[in-house]
Amino acid sequence: MKLFQCTHCNNAVFFENNQCVHCGQKLGFLPQALKMIATEEDHKFEYPSQSGTFYKYCANHKYKACNWLVPAAAENKFCKACKLNHTIPNLDKKKNLKQWQKIEQAKHRLIYSLGRFDLPLSVKNGTETLALSFDFLAEQKVKGKIKPVMTGHLNGLVTINIKEANAVHRESMKEQMKERYRTVLGHFRHEVGHFYWEVLIRGHQKNNEAFTALFGDATQDYGEALKRYYKNGPPKDWRKKYVSKYASSHPWEDWAETWAHYMHIIDTLETAYTFGIQTRPQIGETANMDTEIDFDPYRERDFEKIITRYIKLTFALNSLNRSMGQPDLYAFVLSA
Repeated sequence: MKLFQCTHCNNAVFFENNQCVHCGQKLGFLPQALKMIATEEDHKFEYPSQSGTFYKYCANHKYKACNWLVPAAAENKFCKACKLNHTIPNLDKKKNLKQWQKIEQAKHRLIYSLGRFDLPLSVKNGTETLALSFDFLAEQKVKGKIKPVMTGHLNGLVTINIKEANAVHRESMKEQMKERYRTVLGHFRHEVGHFYWEVLIRGHQKNNEAFTALFGDATQDYGEALKRYYKNGPPKDWRKKYVSKYASSHPWEDWAETWAHYMHIIDTLETAYTFGIQTRPQIGETANMDTEIDFDPYRERDFEKIITRYIKLTFALNSLNRSMGQPDLYAFVLSA
Protein backbone atom coordinates (compact mmCIF):
# COMPACT_ATOMS: atom_id res chain seq x y z
CA MET A 1 0.00 0.00 0.00
CA LYS A 2 1.26 3.47 -0.86
CA LEU A 3 1.57 6.26 1.69
CA PHE A 4 -1.26 8.79 1.64
CA GLN A 5 -1.49 12.46 2.54
CA CYS A 6 -4.36 14.75 3.43
CA THR A 7 -4.73 17.17 0.50
CA HIS A 8 -5.63 19.96 2.92
CA CYS A 9 -2.62 19.92 5.27
CA ASN A 10 -0.30 17.26 3.73
CA ASN A 11 -0.31 15.22 6.94
CA ALA A 12 0.33 11.50 6.43
CA VAL A 13 -2.86 9.46 6.78
CA PHE A 14 -3.84 5.80 6.59
CA PHE A 15 -5.80 4.26 3.73
CA GLU A 16 -8.74 3.66 6.08
CA ASN A 17 -8.91 7.21 7.50
CA ASN A 18 -12.23 9.07 7.25
CA GLN A 19 -10.74 12.16 8.88
CA CYS A 20 -7.32 13.78 9.15
CA VAL A 21 -6.14 13.63 12.77
CA HIS A 22 -4.02 16.76 12.20
CA CYS A 23 -6.40 19.29 10.61
CA GLY A 24 -9.72 17.55 11.26
CA GLN A 25 -10.74 17.64 7.59
CA LYS A 26 -13.03 14.86 6.34
CA LEU A 27 -11.24 12.50 3.94
CA GLY A 28 -12.27 10.33 1.02
CA PHE A 29 -10.29 7.99 -1.22
CA LEU A 30 -10.43 8.77 -4.94
CA PRO A 31 -9.43 5.50 -6.69
CA GLN A 32 -8.82 7.12 -10.10
CA ALA A 33 -6.15 9.40 -8.62
CA LEU A 34 -4.97 7.05 -5.82
CA LYS A 35 -5.25 10.01 -3.45
CA MET A 36 -6.86 10.75 -0.11
CA ILE A 37 -8.96 13.85 -0.76
CA ALA A 38 -10.07 16.44 1.81
CA THR A 39 -13.84 16.70 1.37
CA GLU A 40 -16.68 18.98 2.44
CA GLU A 41 -18.58 16.65 4.79
CA ASP A 42 -21.05 14.54 2.78
CA HIS A 43 -21.73 17.16 0.11
CA LYS A 44 -20.73 17.16 -3.53
CA PHE A 45 -17.32 18.62 -4.24
CA GLU A 46 -14.91 19.01 -7.14
CA TYR A 47 -11.35 17.72 -7.25
CA PRO A 48 -9.05 20.00 -9.28
CA SER A 49 -7.26 17.39 -11.41
CA GLN A 50 -10.61 15.80 -12.28
CA SER A 51 -12.06 19.11 -13.46
CA GLY A 52 -15.76 19.16 -14.28
CA THR A 53 -16.60 16.07 -12.23
CA PHE A 54 -18.14 16.31 -8.78
CA TYR A 55 -17.80 13.55 -6.20
CA LYS A 56 -19.58 12.27 -3.12
CA TYR A 57 -19.10 9.44 -0.66
CA CYS A 58 -20.05 5.85 -1.45
CA ALA A 59 -23.45 4.89 0.02
CA ASN A 60 -21.71 2.63 2.56
CA HIS A 61 -19.98 5.65 4.10
CA LYS A 62 -23.02 6.13 6.33
CA TYR A 63 -22.24 2.76 7.95
CA LYS A 64 -18.58 3.75 8.49
CA ALA A 65 -17.70 0.86 6.19
CA CYS A 66 -16.27 2.82 3.25
CA ASN A 67 -14.39 6.07 2.63
CA TRP A 68 -14.24 5.82 -1.17
CA LEU A 69 -15.63 8.46 -3.50
CA VAL A 70 -17.95 8.12 -6.51
CA PRO A 71 -18.99 10.61 -9.21
CA ALA A 72 -22.00 12.50 -7.89
CA ALA A 73 -23.85 12.00 -11.18
CA ALA A 74 -23.25 8.21 -11.31
CA GLU A 75 -26.36 6.00 -11.32
CA ASN A 76 -24.67 3.47 -9.03
CA LYS A 77 -24.35 5.00 -5.56
CA PHE A 78 -21.71 2.48 -4.53
CA CYS A 79 -17.97 2.70 -5.18
CA LYS A 80 -15.87 0.33 -7.26
CA ALA A 81 -15.31 -1.91 -4.22
CA CYS A 82 -18.75 -1.84 -2.63
CA LYS A 83 -20.72 -2.46 -5.80
CA LEU A 84 -19.15 -5.93 -5.88
CA ASN A 85 -21.18 -6.92 -2.80
CA HIS A 86 -23.84 -9.53 -3.57
CA THR A 87 -24.95 -10.13 0.02
CA ILE A 88 -24.16 -8.36 3.29
CA PRO A 89 -25.29 -9.38 6.79
CA ASN A 90 -28.24 -7.93 8.68
CA LEU A 91 -26.83 -4.59 9.84
CA ASP A 92 -29.55 -4.08 12.44
CA LYS A 93 -27.47 -6.41 14.63
CA LYS A 94 -24.61 -4.39 16.15
CA LYS A 95 -22.21 -7.35 16.13
CA ASN A 96 -22.83 -7.95 12.42
CA LEU A 97 -22.20 -4.28 11.67
CA LYS A 98 -18.85 -4.23 13.51
CA GLN A 99 -17.67 -7.42 11.86
CA TRP A 100 -18.78 -6.27 8.41
CA GLN A 101 -16.91 -2.97 8.85
CA LYS A 102 -13.69 -4.94 9.45
CA ILE A 103 -14.44 -7.21 6.48
CA GLU A 104 -14.90 -4.15 4.25
CA GLN A 105 -11.57 -2.66 5.33
CA ALA A 106 -9.77 -5.79 4.15
CA LYS A 107 -11.81 -6.00 0.94
CA HIS A 108 -11.03 -2.39 0.01
CA ARG A 109 -7.30 -3.13 0.40
CA LEU A 110 -7.80 -6.11 -1.89
CA ILE A 111 -9.54 -4.02 -4.57
CA TYR A 112 -6.80 -1.38 -4.34
CA SER A 113 -4.19 -4.08 -5.11
CA LEU A 114 -6.21 -5.60 -7.96
CA GLY A 115 -6.45 -2.12 -9.44
CA ARG A 116 -2.68 -1.63 -9.18
CA PHE A 117 -2.22 -4.94 -10.99
CA ASP A 118 -4.72 -3.72 -13.62
CA LEU A 119 -6.66 -6.98 -13.25
CA PRO A 120 -10.24 -7.17 -14.57
CA LEU A 121 -13.11 -7.59 -12.09
CA SER A 122 -15.23 -9.24 -14.77
CA VAL A 123 -14.58 -10.96 -18.10
CA LYS A 124 -16.78 -12.13 -20.95
CA ASN A 125 -16.51 -15.72 -22.10
CA GLY A 126 -18.66 -16.03 -25.17
CA THR A 127 -22.18 -15.13 -24.09
CA GLU A 128 -21.41 -15.55 -20.39
CA THR A 129 -19.83 -13.04 -18.01
CA LEU A 130 -17.65 -14.15 -15.12
CA ALA A 131 -17.71 -11.40 -12.50
CA LEU A 132 -16.12 -11.08 -9.09
CA SER A 133 -18.69 -10.63 -6.31
CA PHE A 134 -18.94 -11.19 -2.55
CA ASP A 135 -21.28 -12.79 -0.04
CA PHE A 136 -20.57 -11.71 3.55
CA LEU A 137 -22.66 -14.06 5.66
CA ALA A 138 -23.42 -14.53 9.34
CA GLU A 139 -24.15 -17.95 10.83
CA GLN A 140 -27.84 -18.50 11.54
CA LYS A 141 -29.95 -20.92 13.52
CA VAL A 142 -32.09 -23.24 11.41
CA LYS A 143 -34.47 -25.48 13.35
CA GLY A 144 -32.44 -24.94 16.51
CA LYS A 145 -29.10 -25.76 14.89
CA ILE A 146 -26.36 -23.41 13.75
CA LYS A 147 -26.01 -23.44 9.96
CA PRO A 148 -22.28 -23.00 9.28
CA VAL A 149 -20.94 -20.56 6.71
CA MET A 150 -18.03 -21.88 4.69
CA THR A 151 -15.55 -19.37 3.31
CA GLY A 152 -14.85 -20.19 -0.33
CA HIS A 153 -15.23 -19.38 -4.02
CA LEU A 154 -17.59 -20.55 -6.75
CA ASN A 155 -17.85 -19.11 -10.27
CA GLY A 156 -16.67 -15.65 -9.26
CA LEU A 157 -18.67 -15.45 -6.01
CA VAL A 158 -16.44 -15.26 -2.93
CA THR A 159 -18.13 -16.16 0.36
CA ILE A 160 -16.67 -14.94 3.65
CA ASN A 161 -17.94 -15.91 7.09
CA ILE A 162 -18.06 -12.56 8.91
CA LYS A 163 -16.92 -14.32 12.10
CA GLU A 164 -13.47 -14.22 10.51
CA ALA A 165 -13.43 -10.57 11.60
CA ASN A 166 -13.48 -11.79 15.23
CA ALA A 167 -9.91 -12.24 16.46
CA VAL A 168 -10.84 -14.96 19.00
CA HIS A 169 -12.66 -17.03 16.38
CA ARG A 170 -9.85 -16.56 13.89
CA GLU A 171 -7.17 -17.62 16.38
CA SER A 172 -9.23 -20.66 17.38
CA MET A 173 -9.60 -21.71 13.75
CA LYS A 174 -5.91 -21.13 13.14
CA GLU A 175 -5.08 -23.56 15.94
CA GLN A 176 -7.63 -26.14 14.77
CA MET A 177 -6.34 -25.99 11.19
CA LYS A 178 -2.69 -25.89 12.34
CA GLU A 179 -2.05 -22.77 10.28
CA ARG A 180 0.88 -20.35 10.55
CA TYR A 181 -1.15 -17.39 9.35
CA ARG A 182 -4.85 -16.48 9.22
CA THR A 183 -6.23 -12.99 8.52
CA VAL A 184 -9.29 -11.56 6.80
CA LEU A 185 -7.08 -10.02 4.11
CA GLY A 186 -5.36 -13.37 3.64
CA HIS A 187 -8.75 -15.02 3.02
CA PHE A 188 -9.59 -12.45 0.37
CA ARG A 189 -6.28 -12.87 -1.41
CA HIS A 190 -6.58 -16.66 -1.41
CA GLU A 191 -10.17 -16.74 -2.65
CA VAL A 192 -9.62 -14.23 -5.48
CA GLY A 193 -6.75 -16.46 -6.54
CA HIS A 194 -9.41 -19.03 -7.42
CA PHE A 195 -11.34 -16.39 -9.37
CA TYR A 196 -8.28 -15.41 -11.39
CA TRP A 197 -7.52 -19.07 -12.11
CA GLU A 198 -10.88 -19.07 -13.89
CA VAL A 199 -10.00 -15.81 -15.65
CA LEU A 200 -6.39 -16.53 -16.61
CA ILE A 201 -6.06 -20.31 -16.86
CA ARG A 202 -9.36 -22.04 -17.68
CA GLY A 203 -9.95 -22.05 -21.43
CA HIS A 204 -6.49 -20.65 -22.23
CA GLN A 205 -4.46 -23.55 -23.64
CA LYS A 206 -1.00 -21.99 -23.37
CA ASN A 207 -1.57 -20.75 -19.82
CA ASN A 208 -3.12 -24.08 -18.79
CA GLU A 209 -0.09 -25.98 -20.07
CA ALA A 210 2.22 -23.68 -18.11
CA PHE A 211 0.01 -24.07 -15.04
CA THR A 212 0.04 -27.86 -15.27
CA ALA A 213 3.83 -27.91 -15.58
CA LEU A 214 4.22 -25.84 -12.40
CA PHE A 215 1.26 -26.82 -10.23
CA GLY A 216 0.03 -30.17 -11.51
CA ASP A 217 -3.07 -31.56 -13.19
CA ALA A 218 -6.12 -29.54 -12.10
CA THR A 219 -8.51 -32.12 -13.56
CA GLN A 220 -7.91 -34.52 -10.65
CA ASP A 221 -10.98 -34.86 -8.42
CA TYR A 222 -11.00 -31.87 -6.09
CA GLY A 223 -13.28 -33.36 -3.43
CA GLU A 224 -11.29 -36.57 -3.19
CA ALA A 225 -8.01 -34.63 -3.04
CA LEU A 226 -9.27 -32.62 -0.05
CA LYS A 227 -10.47 -35.79 1.69
CA ARG A 228 -7.01 -37.31 1.32
CA TYR A 229 -5.37 -34.13 2.59
CA TYR A 230 -7.54 -33.87 5.71
CA LYS A 231 -7.09 -37.57 6.40
CA ASN A 232 -3.35 -37.90 5.73
CA GLY A 233 -2.02 -34.34 5.93
CA PRO A 234 0.65 -32.93 3.61
CA PRO A 235 3.56 -35.00 2.26
CA LYS A 236 6.65 -35.02 4.46
CA ASP A 237 8.66 -33.02 1.93
CA TRP A 238 5.95 -30.38 1.36
CA ARG A 239 8.34 -27.54 2.33
CA LYS A 240 10.46 -28.26 -0.76
CA LYS A 241 7.55 -27.93 -3.19
CA TYR A 242 4.81 -25.80 -1.68
CA VAL A 243 4.35 -22.39 -0.05
CA SER A 244 2.12 -23.91 2.68
CA LYS A 245 0.76 -27.26 3.85
CA TYR A 246 -2.66 -26.57 2.38
CA ALA A 247 -1.10 -25.83 -1.01
CA SER A 248 -0.23 -29.53 -1.26
CA SER A 249 -3.90 -30.60 -1.23
CA HIS A 250 -4.72 -29.87 -4.90
CA PRO A 251 -3.23 -27.81 -7.77
CA TRP A 252 -6.06 -25.28 -7.42
CA GLU A 253 -5.15 -24.70 -3.78
CA ASP A 254 -1.45 -24.57 -4.64
CA TRP A 255 -2.25 -21.80 -7.14
CA ALA A 256 -4.51 -19.89 -4.70
CA GLU A 257 -2.00 -20.10 -1.84
CA THR A 258 0.83 -19.00 -4.13
CA TRP A 259 -1.33 -16.17 -5.50
CA ALA A 260 -2.08 -14.97 -1.95
CA HIS A 261 1.59 -15.01 -0.98
CA TYR A 262 2.50 -13.08 -4.13
CA MET A 263 -0.02 -10.41 -3.11
CA HIS A 264 1.41 -10.37 0.44
CA ILE A 265 4.89 -9.84 -0.98
CA ILE A 266 3.96 -7.07 -3.42
CA ASP A 267 1.83 -5.13 -0.93
CA THR A 268 4.53 -5.29 1.75
CA LEU A 269 7.18 -4.16 -0.71
CA GLU A 270 5.06 -1.26 -1.95
CA THR A 271 4.61 -0.08 1.64
CA ALA A 272 8.35 -0.34 2.24
CA TYR A 273 9.02 1.47 -1.05
CA THR A 274 6.79 4.43 -0.22
CA PHE A 275 8.41 4.70 3.21
CA GLY A 276 11.89 4.60 1.64
CA ILE A 277 12.92 1.66 3.80
CA GLN A 278 16.45 0.31 3.63
CA THR A 279 18.30 -1.91 6.06
CA ARG A 280 22.00 -1.98 7.00
CA PRO A 281 22.26 -4.75 9.62
CA GLN A 282 25.17 -4.38 12.01
CA ILE A 283 26.38 -7.96 11.62
CA GLY A 284 29.33 -7.61 9.29
CA GLU A 285 29.63 -7.24 5.55
CA THR A 286 29.93 -10.96 4.86
CA ALA A 287 26.34 -11.57 6.04
CA ASN A 288 25.05 -9.85 2.87
CA MET A 289 21.79 -8.76 4.52
CA ASP A 290 21.75 -5.13 3.34
CA THR A 291 18.72 -4.22 1.27
CA GLU A 292 16.93 -1.18 -0.12
CA ILE A 293 13.39 -1.16 -1.44
CA ASP A 294 13.94 1.43 -4.16
CA PHE A 295 11.45 0.25 -6.78
CA ASP A 296 7.67 0.03 -7.24
CA PRO A 297 6.99 -3.74 -7.06
CA TYR A 298 3.83 -3.44 -9.16
CA ARG A 299 6.00 -2.27 -12.07
CA GLU A 300 8.98 -4.57 -11.49
CA ARG A 301 9.19 -7.53 -13.88
CA ASP A 302 12.31 -9.15 -12.39
CA PHE A 303 10.94 -11.55 -9.79
CA GLU A 304 14.42 -12.50 -8.59
CA LYS A 305 14.91 -8.87 -7.55
CA ILE A 306 11.51 -8.83 -5.84
CA ILE A 307 11.99 -12.00 -3.82
CA THR A 308 15.63 -11.34 -2.85
CA ARG A 309 14.80 -7.91 -1.43
CA TYR A 310 11.66 -9.26 0.24
CA ILE A 311 13.45 -12.06 2.08
CA LYS A 312 16.01 -9.61 3.47
CA LEU A 313 13.27 -7.14 4.41
CA THR A 314 11.18 -9.75 6.24
CA PHE A 315 14.19 -10.82 8.30
CA ALA A 316 14.22 -7.26 9.68
CA LEU A 317 10.43 -7.10 10.05
CA ASN A 318 10.27 -10.46 11.83
CA SER A 319 13.01 -9.29 14.18
CA LEU A 320 11.02 -6.13 14.99
CA ASN A 321 7.90 -8.19 15.71
CA ARG A 322 9.84 -10.48 18.04
CA SER A 323 11.05 -7.38 19.89
CA MET A 324 7.39 -6.71 20.77
CA GLY A 325 6.66 -10.31 21.71
CA GLN A 326 4.64 -10.78 18.54
CA PRO A 327 4.78 -13.72 16.10
CA ASP A 328 6.76 -13.28 12.90
CA LEU A 329 5.16 -10.92 10.41
CA TYR A 330 5.92 -13.38 7.62
CA ALA A 331 6.06 -16.81 9.21
CA PHE A 332 7.11 -18.78 6.14
CA VAL A 333 10.30 -20.10 4.63
CA LEU A 334 10.21 -19.99 0.84
CA SER A 335 11.88 -22.81 -1.03
CA ALA A 336 13.62 -22.35 -4.37
